[in-house]
Amino acid sequence: MSVKLPPLLVVDDEKNMRLSLEAVMADEGYEVRAVDCAEVALRLLEQEDFFMIITDARLNGMSGYEFLGQLKQKWPGLPVLMITAFATPKLAVEAIKAGAIDYLAKPFAPERHRLILENQELRARAGEPYRLDQIIGDSIKIRELRQLIQTVSPTNATVLILGESGTGKELIAGALHTLSRRSAANYVRINCAAIPETLLESELFGHEKGAFTGAMKQKPGRVEEADGGTIFLDEIGDMSRPLQAKLLRFLEDGTFTRVGGNQELRVDVRLIAATNRDIIDAIRQNHFREDLYHRLNVVQFRPPALRERPDDIPVLAEHFLKQFRVTMNKPIKAISKPAQQLLVAHHWPGNVRELRNVIERAVILETMDEIQPNNLPDFHLETRLRKGESSLAMGGNSMEEALFNFERDLILSRLEQNHYSLAKTADQLKITRHALRYRMQRLNVNLDAGPDEDTVVPMRKDYS
Repeated sequence: MSVKLPPLLVVDDEKNMRLSLEAVMADEGYEVRAVDCAEVALRLLEQEDFFMIITDARLNGMSGYEFLGQLKQKWPGLPVLMITAFATPKLAVEAIKAGAIDYLAKPFAPERHRLILENQELRARAGEPYRLDQIIGDSIKIRELRQLIQTVSPTNATVLILGESGTGKELIAGALHTLSRRSAANYVRINCAAIPETLLESELFGHEKGAFTGAMKQKPGRVEEADGGTIFLDEIGDMSRPLQAKLLRFLEDGTFTRVGGNQELRVDVRLIAATNRDIIDAIRQNHFREDLYHRLNVVQFRPPALRERPDDIPVLAEHFLKQFRVTMNKPIKAISKPAQQLLVAHHWPGNVRELRNVIERAVILETMDEIQPNNLPDFHLETRLRKGESSLAMGGNSMEEALFNFERDLILSRLEQNHYSLAKTADQLKITRHALRYRMQRLNVNLDAGPDEDTVVPMRKDYS
């Protein structure tokens, strides 16, 4: 879904610079307002919203630094880019410390300016990290997921999000809050697995002075901080059973007691919980309370694993490429077709988070204007390691099955290493090319014909 951005505001007392900036940004499709002083800019900001501010450091009247200080006080989330004809490293550091997102010296190259603007768009979106359009993809499952979020978010229903790590559970929780009637109130997140069990209850419900060693004063809990808003308990499957009982009581009537206290307190909080554990298995093993599960499971979300929506992989990869090429200031235009084919063919056990890390690594390593396969990880090596772990855990595999899988994985690995050249792969395996083709057919290694007789490519949809 395309979202129209508010205009950009340019503040510069040099008319030619204002006109130049307006022209550059208009070419990039941005709506622009331009004024000659900070005082006028502040009045405008009281009247309408802006996407970001570009200001000169030296202005008539209020200086750019004073202007920046007022912006950070009144509109702390508004990105500000500072420009100056008198740039020095010291001034740049001062601008960044004062809250500017970047600092440019006049004159500056239009390409550098375009990258800065692109970066600010991404940073501004990151400043509102839980928007529906950040759940990226056009597959049926993702469209259904976005629709379900829109349906459920206006309600006060408790939500349980189940899914593998890296599938976007936190994005779903945040979007539910952002689109809810509680969006003006606090959105509080707690990772239950990241806080020691002995401290989690205090973190959640607060404590009284002297409740335990080190409790020097009363401390309200995160549920009080979230009063009127939403609290998101991530990795709730790692919560201890005694604390689960207290959470269940809180869910029943919104009441709780601080650690070491006797006073019953009440808040109005919507609770969203998530876990990557098999919650039913945890219930069977007596690690998770069944009554708490049913209380949490009013509405359930199950974001799909990345391997379940392969058509979204190129879209996500392009999205991450756009992010990292800007932040790293690298002129990488695209992901090459062979690299795209490898990305689509991968199993993605780490889901979207793994894809993001892979693209970040590729942008760091790439020296050409397209991401090449050699700058992607050895996916087949990772696959073989996972299969080996799975085989050891399951046991009972026959010798024939083990040998079949080993030979198949070995051939796939060597093909990838040799950029799917049959001649090079056969030579490395010390067999003829005819024997390699025969083994590939016997082992069900199905690959499409490549651009010549010696080359094959992964058998996937052609993403151009």
